[in-house]
Amino acid sequence: QVQLVESGGGLVQAGGSRKLSCAASGRTFSNYAMGWFRQAPGKEREFVTTISWNGGSTYYADSVKGRFTISRDNAKNTVYLQMNSLKPEDTAVYFCAADQSGTWRMRRGPTGMDYWGKGTLVTVSS
Repeated sequence: QVQLVESGGGLVQAGGSRKLSCAASGRTFSNYAMGWFRQAPGKEREFVTTISWNGGSTYYADSVKGRFTISRDNAKNTVYLQMNSLKPEDTAVYFCAADQSGTWRMRRGPTGMDYWGKGTLVTVSS
């Protein structure tokens, strides 16, 4: 089992920045690709970004490319999401996910992830 706990959500003005963290405990963190997904009110959960087990590969949804940065610290069992130039449409609950299959699976969407956190709400005001 892997437990994932997100933090860092809150209210931010449009154009501002926010950094989310996801702390993992349980099985070996470095065995897993990690990713962030989000779910806006009334919408389906969608892929945001993913990072490979060693941080060597990262992928982003087109909607956040150039504004968001994912990173990980395997020594701290933590993955981060730095969000810049935030827009009201970025408002959502952000979920951390872990999957042993790799980044390719996360890029396909939220179905079948090994583990999920409970999410943290980010609200971007205009």
